[in-house]
This record gives sequence, structure tokens and C-alpha cells, in this order.
Amino acid sequence: MKNTVLTLMEMKNKGEKISQVTCYDYSMARLVDAAGINTILVGDSLGMTMQGYKDTLPVSMDEMIIYGRSVVRGATDAFVIVDMPFMSYQVSVEQAVENAGRIIKETGANAVKLEGGAAVAEHIKAIVDAGIPVCAHIGMTPQSANIFGGFKVQGKGEANAKKVLEDAFIVQKAGAFMCVLECVPPKLAALITKMTQMITIGIGAGAGCSGQVLVSQDLLAMSGDFKPKFVRQFAQVGQLMTEAYRAYDEAVKDGSFPSLEESYVKSDCSDEYLEELEHTHIAEINEGRNNNDQSNDDTGGAGSGPCLEKRGFDCGTGSHDGLSA
Repeated sequence: MKNTVLTLMEMKNKGEKISQVTCYDYSMARLVDAAGINTILVGDSLGMTMQGYKDTLPVSMDEMIIYGRSVVRGATDAFVIVDMPFMSYQVSVEQAVENAGRIIKETGANAVKLEGGAAVAEHIKAIVDAGIPVCAHIGMTPQSANIFGGFKVQGKGEANAKKVLEDAFIVQKAGAFMCVLECVPPKLAALITKMTQMITIGIGAGAGCSGQVLVSQDLLAMSGDFKPKFVRQFAQVGQLMTEAYRAYDEAVKDGSFPSLEESYVKSDCSDEYLEELEHTHIAEINEGRNNNDQSNDDTGGAGSGPCLEKRGFDCGTGSHDGLSA
């Protein structure tokens, strides 16, 4: 069954937990969908996981759309949310609405996500008013990591906790139906979940949220030694992939792959006929060389030879299909 805003809100109201993972391509989206994950986030974290940047800031709108539409094609039942990248909504409310509309129109996603609390309330309202569901993102917002001095826990201390709670109320009032709480103390995250009607999705925010999100590469142990405190590795897929690639490399180099069972043996011609083809082809090559040598003698230069003429080249002009050689 397709996950929608309504079905997800029903889960929230019934106290059922909601699962979310990041995903960036068609093949992975099919696997995530088959596993029954409720929601997929096409995060701008792809700048780090898929492109090798040190943060999310270089990611562009065009890139989010390419990755987003790939995921949508692979997700039948999962609710797909696409991140709005850095500087795709901060300039103005109008810019935010235009780019949110472009994401939905060009990817087929179900919602957009943007970072920030009170500072983006008008942007969220305008996007929702345009008919686009919005997932907010408060607490540690990676696009603002330079302001925070790095990826650090937000909401520590009474004043900071109050600010995060106020941001939650503000984005809810603006119309966000879901909100990611990143690197927020667990009791504060649980309080926000209790006091708001939004679906809260935690990442490093404890078990009291409506649901959880992890980066796929992190939960599959594909990120090398990188393992934040809040990550649990559910399988050593990175190690399995490395072992599989190594086994393939060895099989190719020792000649054991492909085997006869992995080849189209029954479609082959007889050995006698293949031997005849070999001898015939050798004879044609030799004849072509002789003709080419004769052409060189006749023209006093390097001739084009019959093989080029058979492929459609105009040997007199040095052109093919009207294009200069």
C-alpha cells in the first residue's frame, strides 16, 4: 500500500513507529521499497555519500532532481521526500516556492524538506499554500554547520532547549506535517513529539520520536570508519561488497569466469564452420592488403582501400556522410 501524508499521520496518531532511510538511486530504492520502509529521504547528504564532498553545501538543484527522479522510479509504496539544497530557498519566499514546485514537478516526489525553524516559516507556509507537503528540519541543520562550528548537538541547556521547542511550534504553525529532529537530546525530542501534531523523525534524537531516519550507507556499514554515535550498523554490507568485488577480480584474472555454464554454448556454430570462417576471413584480409598495396602504387600515396569504401567512405573526397574527415 502506498504511504501518504494521511496514512503516515494515522500511524503517528496510533503510536505506530515510522521508518525512514536516505536513498539516492533506482536500484537501492527498489530494495528499500521491498523491505517495507515507510518513507525515503533523498537527502542532500548525497553530496557526501555519493559525490565525496566534505559537506552538503555544494549540492545543486539539478543534482537533487536527477537523484530524486531516479529514486521515485524505484519506489512504489514508500513516501518520497526530496531535500531542498543549500541556497535553493534561502534567498526569498518566491525562490523557495519556485524550486519546491520544480522538485515535485520534475521528480514526481511526494514532499520537499528544508532546514531551519523560525527563519523559514514564511517559506514553509508559501510552499504548503502552493499544495506541496513540507517536512521541516530543526536542531542540528547540516546546511548551517559553519554557524554551529561543526556537526554538534543542539538544544543543550535550558535556553537552547526552549529555542528548539519554539522552532517546532513555528514550523508546525507554518504548515509542516513532518519534522526531522537532528542531534537533539532525547527528552526534548520526546517532548516535541508529545506537544505537536507533526510527525517527528529522529536522527540522533532518541527513541521518543514518531520515527527514525538513518543514512543508508551508515546503517549498511558502507562508510568506512565513519560511524556517528547515533548510528547502528544493521549489516556489514560494505565488507560483503568488497569481498564480492575481490572475488570477481580474481575469477576474471584466473580465467574461471565466465564458465561454460555462464556462456551461450548451445548458440555456437560447429568447430568446423568456425574454422572455415577463420580461414575465409584471413584470406579476405590478405586480399584487402594486396588491393591496398596496388592502390598505393596507382595513386602514388596511401589509398583508402576497399574496406573503407565498403563502410561508406567517399575515398575521393575523404568525407563520410557529408562530414569532413
